[in-house]
Amino acid sequence: MGAQIAEIAERIKDLREILGLSYADMAGELGISEEEYASYESGDRDFSYTFLSKCAIIFHVDIIELITGDNPKLASYTITRKGKGLPIDRRKGFIYRHLAPLFKDKIAEVFLVTAPYDPNEENLPIPLNHHEGQEFDYILSGSLKVVIGDNVEILNEGDAIYYESGNNHGMIATGGEDCVLLAAIMKRPEKLKEC
Repeated sequence: MGAQIAEIAERIKDLREILGLSYADMAGELGISEEEYASYESGDRDFSYTFLSKCAIIFHVDIIELITGDNPKLASYTITRKGKGLPIDRRKGFIYRHLAPLFKDKIAEVFLVTAPYDPNEENLPIPLNHHEGQEFDYILSGSLKVVIGDNVEILNEGDAIYYESGNNHGMIATGGEDCVLLAAIMKRPEKLKEC
């Protein structure tokens, strides 16, 4: 994990320098402090999907290029076999597998996600985040407690939710078992030409 963070941090630094952007420029674009940005770029801090997604837009690259160093090249179709997919660390404990990392000019980032059940989380506030675009989540197995703004919903196998992901949102597995879901994060049409 530490090596992957260091590699991503180096790619971000290289792209920032190639584009002639300062720490202040990046921090301003990302809506964070210069110190926080510096901690990401130095590899001292793990990357959130939101951070990487915003960096990809600023740098005009695919998010997969930031994560792997490779630029997606497939334009007609791509297949991801069962149990495969590019593992991506987005949230501690959650397992994310990107299901179309090699397809270029994606409208959506599609993940197979396993949310681990932790009984200690049941009564704690759910960590919230937000990112550009819209999100669709479909529950394949287990149950998911979802918070969007002030709303709390319990989703079970076969349930789906579609929402503005710019709203604060978060989720945890509930009901005593891990939850497996298909998540699709869609970019806004005006952002598609920027990636």
